[in-house]
Amino acid sequence: MMDSWATFGADLHLELRGSGLRAGLMDALREAVRTGRLTPGTRLPSSRSLAADLGIARNTVADAYAELVAEGWLTAQQGSGTRVARRAAPRKPPSGALRTRPARGGPQYSLMAGSPDLASFPRAEWLKAARRALTAAPHDAFGYGDARGRIELRTVLADYLARARGVYADPERIVICSGFVHGLMLMGKVLRRRRVREVAVESYGLDVHWKLLTEAGLRTSALPYDELGTRTDELGARGGAGAVLLTPAHQFPMGVALHPDRRAAAVDWARGTGGLILEDDYDGEFRYDRQPVGALQGLDPDRVVYMGTASKSLAPGLRLAWMVLPGELVGDVLEAKGSVDWVSSALDQLTLAEFIASGAYDRHVRGMRLRYRRRRDQLVAALAERAPHIRVSGIAAGLHAVLELPPGTEHSVIQAAAWQKLAVEGVSRFRHGEAARGRDALVVGYGTPPDSAWAGTLDALCRALP
Repeated sequence: MMDSWATFGADLHLELRGSGLRAGLMDALREAVRTGRLTPGTRLPSSRSLAADLGIARNTVADAYAELVAEGWLTAQQGSGTRVARRAAPRKPPSGALRTRPARGGPQYSLMAGSPDLASFPRAEWLKAARRALTAAPHDAFGYGDARGRIELRTVLADYLARARGVYADPERIVICSGFVHGLMLMGKVLRRRRVREVAVESYGLDVHWKLLTEAGLRTSALPYDELGTRTDELGARGGAGAVLLTPAHQFPMGVALHPDRRAAAVDWARGTGGLILEDDYDGEFRYDRQPVGALQGLDPDRVVYMGTASKSLAPGLRLAWMVLPGELVGDVLEAKGSVDWVSSALDQLTLAEFIASGAYDRHVRGMRLRYRRRRDQLVAALAERAPHIRVSGIAAGLHAVLELPPGTEHSVIQAAAWQKLAVEGVSRFRHGEAARGRDALVVGYGTPPDSAWAGTLDALCRALP
């Protein structure tokens, strides 16, 4: 059984062999010490954290720690935690032996934006929902299926999106897709067939989205950005744009909610020109210090394509997303997708439908909202204490923050982070090629590390800052 374990930030792959989990864990830890993956003095996560990461009982981890302490592999002291014993010297590999990893390993810590805490995926509740969904699944669920996706999921999504995001969502207008990127690929095809040649985009965003539009034969032009968000009031000056891609509830990565006047300007432009707004609502559930910002789609369901996903609220590995379409686009999107729903598992769709309908989804989102808010507060507190000159912005919502840096220091800070074995990206990584150079900043994804790695990750970040 292969498990990925993060020990104070260092991702190790432990192979638990043997007849029992305790024996397998002990063997894996001994091997990690022998080969030098765990160096003398390394502090191990608490039994609770490691048990949660590995998905095993806490007593199993505690017993394994106790036996390894008795054998001399580990030491345990009150207030100091469990550490690798100083006398536990790593075994040098024989000359000529193949190395399992380079002498200078990759990052031990990650603050890359765009991912939730994968260790917090609700496995038990998801499994219960999967069993109920499989038991109740109609026979046609095992067939090729409707290209729009399972009606069960589209029905519960229509209710949930109306309640939680203010979206006008008729199940007949919803199409299930395999992630936001898949939805954007479909819309690229549709726009091209509708003779759209240019799509306006935000000055900051993900280059993979711009590349997908370019690969569909569309030009992209960047709208200016300021403290009120993307300058949608300039859409009228761009006569060639037939659509615009926006993150209005929480601009990625700058973190600003689009100002109401700018939201209205975008809708007015779409109505006046017949253009389309592609709304990326990637983390709409996570709001902390302000009232939830409803979806832009509610202002005009006939001019806005609403695109949502389970990637941030649950996990990107589910490959489940959805589009709520203007009625006139449903046929075009289905033609682009094909007559068979071959990209999204019907059973996964039924499981998500049951997960939402049972209330488990709402409970999970509420729990993760509290967890991410605590992390955000810890990040802000650590910076106030150790790097008070660093201004933090974009923290009222979402899973990332923007750390303002002194002019001209972004590259050097990223290099300093690499020396701390911390993976983090600068805001320049997300700047559209046409956009003028702006401020220097880090984009810090505080939702990414597992709990057992959070303290070490935060410490590495503070050491890397100027």
